[in-house]
Amino acid sequence: MAQGIWIIAEQRNGDIRKISFELVSEGRRIADKIGQPLTAVLLGSNIKEKASELGKYGVDNVIVADDDRLATYTTDAYVSVVSQMAKEKEPAIILLGASVQGKDLSGRLAARLETTVAQDSVEFSIENNKLVARRPIYAGKAYATITFKDNTTQLATARPNVFELNEPDDSRSFDIIDGEFSLDDSQLKTKVIDVIQEATGKADLTEAERIVSGGRGMKGPENYKILDELADLINATVGASRSAVDAGWRPHSDQVGQTGKVVSPNLYIACGISGAIQHLAGMGTSKIIVAINKDPEAPIFQKADYGVVGDLFDVIPALAEEVKKVL
Repeated sequence: MAQGIWIIAEQRNGDIRKISFELVSEGRRIADKIGQPLTAVLLGSNIKEKASELGKYGVDNVIVADDDRLATYTTDAYVSVVSQMAKEKEPAIILLGASVQGKDLSGRLAARLETTVAQDSVEFSIENNKLVARRPIYAGKAYATITFKDNTTQLATARPNVFELNEPDDSRSFDIIDGEFSLDDSQLKTKVIDVIQEATGKADLTEAERIVSGGRGMKGPENYKILDELADLINATVGASRSAVDAGWRPHSDQVGQTGKVVSPNLYIACGISGAIQHLAGMGTSKIIVAINKDPEAPIFQKADYGVVGDLFDVIPALAEEVKKVL
């Protein structure tokens, strides 16, 4: 019978990503409810020393798969290793982050394990000793409650920045286990030669705790400098609506929305964004939403916790000055 809960940790350049700690924290809460052990699976190259970071947040074991071919994520290598170990150990529940990597890996992993996956979950519970996942559907207009058939591995991804982090505890005890797996080079169809990454110094949109986004109301790319200035003051990341990206004002990597990045920051400031359903689907689970728009009928105000009806070119500089006074 399948036993235990696994979380598949993410690392980039050897640094464990925040979503991994969120998964451990939520996994610990689930494990305590059903009385089963919690295991983190960490893949990478020379990554073993990072296992203790996961242990602080509540895991009982960390399985480390250490291999030079796992240094950078590739679907072929990662799904091969994780599926091998999962078939051997048969965990009851496997949780991944609903990141680009997690969504890619979970779909292929579900096929290997002959199960399904509840994508982009924002809430988990246990009913009759089985995982129940809640996820938004129809661009966030409704929520679906998903459960799993008997005798199947329960596989789900969790939206970043939604689940509460446990306080790290350096005194926690846990075991580090060397994962047993094999990798056949002939089966690896892709190889990462180089990764070119823009050095912004800011958190990725999917992990950012504060986001300042601009839309069509910014009127042009040159005006985003006032958002950059505000973002610097409050340690936020700058995002954009689809219309701004389509106009060429910001790169696609900055796009928030259904066809961009789905975000859940503690604070989301929408500047000159009307609030199309595509955009709302990408940021609707933000903790606090502030909307600045000169159109009092803009749909974004229906979703906002705080709204300012006014010209953003007057409001943003004034807001920045007030922030400076507070700081």
